[in-house]
Formats: sequence, structure tokens, C-alpha cells
Amino acid sequence: MAATRPVPAEFWAQLGAAGRRCLLLDYDGTLAPFTPERDRAVPYAGVAALLAKMLAARHTRIVIISGRKAHDIPPLLNIRPHPEIWGSHGLERLRPNGTYAIPELPADIQTALASARRLAVAGTNPARLEEKPGCLALHWRGLADEDVRTLRTAVEPAWRELAQRSRLVLRGFDGGIELRSELFTKGSAVATVLAEAGADCRAAYLGDDLTDEDAFCALGERGLGVLVRTEYRETRAAAWLNPPEELLEFLAQWHRVGQTAQAGQVAKE
Repeated sequence: MAATRPVPAEFWAQLGAAGRRCLLLDYDGTLAPFTPERDRAVPYAGVAALLAKMLAARHTRIVIISGRKAHDIPPLLNIRPHPEIWGSHGLERLRPNGTYAIPELPADIQTALASARRLAVAGTNPARLEEKPGCLALHWRGLADEDVRTLRTAVEPAWRELAQRSRLVLRGFDGGIELRSELFTKGSAVATVLAEAGADCRAAYLGDDLTDEDAFCALGERGLGVLVRTEYRETRAAAWLNPPEELLEFLAQWHRVGQTAQAGQVAKE
């Protein structure tokens, strides 16, 4: 199935002419297909190999920005050294050399999250609850519709009421809901990376979920937002790819453009 919003040809030209390149990637649903067994969510075949080639070539800064905990990604991605990873919606930062940084959340947010955890544990199966820094996620992927309704009824109203009176936001994602700090988003991570990269950087962000919309917005005129999913939805992204074939084509083209630009720079020197 061809993408209804292909990557504009002018983007590839701009990428090749850029002084620096940043490839920003969501993980679940983008690089890896969804699965109820989250510890087995490995990338689509061929994705890790292409990313490893780009990392080895050093023509692109690759950054994974995920709702997962940062340390969950390297074993699934299986690239050594792994790329830079921002976990828990930009709260955690794990660098390729293993350096890890996470700010301390304000006391009121920590207290609100503790209350949310108690509400969820009292109302549902704790196995469906995922605790992450600055975030709680309730998963229902793989459940029957009736069981999903029961789970949501037990937790979602209480979490919504808590969000209304605290500095937490309640957001849905593909297969669940999550309650997290309003201070950190995938968009704030994108903004930090772009600020570090400098004005001559051209970037793209690839994502599938509603949580990726903040990242698409944060790109602004600095790059291209790319929706990666089999079914289209309304989005701020300018392009849409159907995985895995079109995702692999995009990564391969990015690598070719990066190699060509790198060779041209070496020739000038």
C-alpha cells in the first residue's frame, strides 16, 4: 500500500545540503510493531541493521524518544553502542556511553503520582499497571472489549479527576492510557535536541501515536514530521509511511543521502 503522503523530494535535497542531520524516532509502533508482550517488542526486520550502519557512518545523530523507560530500549534494539535515548516522554536521557540523567520531579507531582498508583492498584489488576519515572501507564492491549471497558471504568475517571487538580496530564495511547507530569513531553525532548544541534541541522521525527504529536509540533520549520502506521489518522505530520516496507525505504534513503553529503564534505576538505 503506497503512502498517501510521501516524503517530499525537496526534503531530501535539504537534508543533503544541511550541515548536520538529526533523525528522531519513536520506538513502539514506529520502529517495532505493537505486541501485548512488551518485553518482546523487537524492531521490524532490517530496521536495527540500517540504524547500526548510520551510527557507524556518523553522518547523522540518531535519537530515540519513547514513552518507555530509557533502559528498556537497548536490549530490544540490540545495537552496540546504542543510540541516544530519551525515555519516559523526555524525562530520562541515556547517552550511548551509558551516561544517564534524570531530573527530580517537584514534590507535588510525586505526591499526585503516588495517589494515582494507589487508585489504580485498588481498582484493577496491578499487572496492567506500568510504573515509569514521572508516569503511570495502564495497558489493555490484547484484552477483549468488555474487559477493556471494565478496566477503564475502574481507573480512568479517578485519574481524570486527579489530573484536573494537579500538574499531571491524562493522555491516551494505542493500547492504554497514561498519567504523567506536564513538565516533560516528547516535544520538549525534540526542542532540546534541536537546540543542541544548531541552526544548520535538518531533522525528521518519525512516530505513530498521539503522544508523538507534541514532537511533530516541536519540529516547526526545522524538519519533517513523519507518521508511521498502517492506518492513517489526523496528524500534524507532513508525511505518512506504511511500515515496515516504507519505513525501511525511508531509512535506506536517509543513509544514502547522509553518505553522499559526508563524501562531499570530505572532498571539500
